Amino acid sequence: MSRPVIRIVGARQHNLRNLTLEIPRDRLVVFTGPSGSGKSSLAFDTLFAEGQRKYVESLSAYARQFLDQMQKPDVDHIEGLSPAIAIEQRTSGTNPRSTIATTTEAYDYLRLLYAHLGRPHDPETGLPVASQTPAEIVDRVLRHPARTRLMLLARVVDGQRGEFRDVLERLAREGFVRVRVDGVLQELTAGKPVRLEPKDRHTIDVVVDRVVVAEGVRARLADSMETALKWGDGRVLVLSQEPADGGVDAARGSGLGQGHGAPKAGAAKTAVNPAKAGDEWTETLHSTRMYSPSTGKSFETPTPQHFSFNSPRGACPVCLGLGQKLVFDAALVVPDPAKTLADGAVQPYRRLGGKRMAVYYQGLLRGMASHHGVGMDVPWQELPEAFRERLLHGTGADDIEFGFLRAGKASRVKRPFEGVLPNLARLYTESESEFTRNRLKAYMTPQGCDACGGFRLRPEVLAITLMPGGDAARWRGANPSIPGLNIADFCRLTVEGADAFLGSLELTPQQARIAGEVVGEIRKRLGFMRRVGLGYLTLDRESGTLSGGEAQRIRLATQIGAGLTGVLYILDEPSIGLHQRDNERLLETLRALRDLGNSVIVVEHDEDTIRQADHVVDMGPGAGVHGGEIVAQGTVAELMANPKSGTGRYLSGDLSIPIPKVRVAPRDDRGWIEILGAEENNLAGIDARIPLGTLTCVTGVSGSGKSTLVDDILRRAVFRQWYGSKEKPGKHREIRGLESLEKCVVIDQAPIGRTPRSNPATYTGIFNEIRDLFAGLPAARVRGYGAGRFSFNVKGGR
Repeated sequence: MSRPVIRIVGARQHNLRNLTLEIPRDRLVVFTGPSGSGKSSLAFDTLFAEGQRKYVESLSAYARQFLDQMQKPDVDHIEGLSPAIAIEQRTSGTNPRSTIATTTEAYDYLRLLYAHLGRPHDPETGLPVASQTPAEIVDRVLRHPARTRLMLLARVVDGQRGEFRDVLERLAREGFVRVRVDGVLQELTAGKPVRLEPKDRHTIDVVVDRVVVAEGVRARLADSMETALKWGDGRVLVLSQEPADGGVDAARGSGLGQGHGAPKAGAAKTAVNPAKAGDEWTETLHSTRMYSPSTGKSFETPTPQHFSFNSPRGACPVCLGLGQKLVFDAALVVPDPAKTLADGAVQPYRRLGGKRMAVYYQGLLRGMASHHGVGMDVPWQELPEAFRERLLHGTGADDIEFGFLRAGKASRVKRPFEGVLPNLARLYTESESEFTRNRLKAYMTPQGCDACGGFRLRPEVLAITLMPGGDAARWRGANPSIPGLNIADFCRLTVEGADAFLGSLELTPQQARIAGEVVGEIRKRLGFMRRVGLGYLTLDRESGTLSGGEAQRIRLATQIGAGLTGVLYILDEPSIGLHQRDNERLLETLRALRDLGNSVIVVEHDEDTIRQADHVVDMGPGAGVHGGEIVAQGTVAELMANPKSGTGRYLSGDLSIPIPKVRVAPRDDRGWIEILGAEENNLAGIDARIPLGTLTCVTGVSGSGKSTLVDDILRRAVFRQWYGSKEKPGKHREIRGLESLEKCVVIDQAPIGRTPRSNPATYTGIFNEIRDLFAGLPAARVRGYGAGRFSFNVKGGR
């Protein structure tokens, strides 16, 4: 039986000083200590790297060629090591198609749920859409009163131009007697062809059968229904005329009963025209496909692929499932409102094409200014709003007189002006020059797709909804004419809201058998995310917008759902970015992972996590070359009793971080940044004032809107105003006080670079000074070496 410990002997990776230690298995172990003391080197670069390497080596040579093998860490040997999974603190990929729902695989189950339980509706009218089997159609038709006259028609031509002699001749050869052409019944008589105007649009329905509702008619009606559905491509028109009170037998002398294959000799001489018979005849459309009687459109039977924005069957054809598209932004087209039209306020008209095109565009602007009575030397911000609107978006059908010079001669032409933005959009679409298209992209920003409303899916897919039980008014989608929530509406709910919606579903016993397990899988994943403190996130949030801590907790929730045992989990500061209110939820998750029979190692500085650990390894005593040693290890009580442990002394209260006695108070002479009317995401039209010249902390529970206020609104607005950024600021009324500042620097969790040639010296620029220093040495000058000789990025140096 293996020992209940992981034994590491001779670990020398990075700054580790030949460490030998034992870590208990199946326990929650915390590695702590100063930053740079070697915690990550021991946990990730030694334990995880060796565990992953040994697992890959156990596979066949064929399987190993598809996997990235890690280098063997600098360690003598490790005993008792389990297969390792690292959940690091790194942001997710920037793929815009990756969302929280897809990352956690909840979206795969959602597609199954909507494909089998969703209620289809017509996307235009919002009316329900349903398919029927032939037997169901027959049952519905036979609900008419006895002696009701029925006529079954199949549409073979629907609003198309032509004479259709081949269609009519084929119908006659197949034994059909009558057709309805453009609403008028006509007989297919030999020698008397039906003549149609070839330039007009025509609709042709073939009369498959005419019957009267009576006992014993089901078999014949079912046979005729199958024939009509075959000829009508899954659709059948049923014309019905109920008997008048006290009337005689409607079948007598009516010519009914002569349809497909009936002898022509018994046909009635006088054609009946139901379309012209007022209220007596009622026309009903039935279909075995998803068909909308209100608009006449057919839809495919939904499958899970139809709900995937990564599949051509479900993705919006305009944005291709991205939910947004590139459009020309007026703020980028006119970046400096203080400029005049003569000075190049419309920037693309100065930069696109050569000198001739610049003269042509200037002529367009002069013509517009002359027609509207405004001057070319007036700053853009002082021009009338109506003129700016017509200049940017066009004059519609109104003609504008323009003057141009052609071959040295002045010419004038009158025509509507299409607008600067439509003109640039047309040029971008029609241009075959990649250079021109790339220059035009500088004036474009991603905005929500107007075809799908940013929902990524086709309209017919978005019209399929789930109806909750209880208070239905609580769950309203983006389309108020369609009841319930479609799959995109569902994904716009928070994790907590989505779980509540699924809990409100009232399933019939049959639906529970079909989808009960699917609903359970979705709710299980939502529950895992709630347990790690992510209940505030919406399911459609892109993975690339998550912070490092949020992305790590998402992966942690996925691992809990896997239910693995006997695994070594290594986590990197999972509490970072998490409010103290939600810390206990995270700790419960870590304990649950341990209780499944796993070894959990956490690199952490958080006090709550350290106190909950079964075993603590305190590293130090310093950082870098001053670290790499085990200062103390054991339980929290043992650490607190060890005077060498800096962490233990802080836990016991011997050491503490003093609260500043003097703080820098806000002063009016330094100024304020005022954000007014912030309404982006969950911000409720708030006003915020940030004092300049102070250290200001924006805090609050997770999901309260901190990043929305500071990053989505303030940072984007500053970057657009100062640097011409394409990112559109969040919704707000005004930002004041930026005139007191001159530069903005953002420090976030994004990696500073992924190239192996990048290091702290090159990133900070110190390496340039070092190269210049070595190039100035006498030996380098004798050999004629420049600074490039000391660079590993250029030939001659590397």
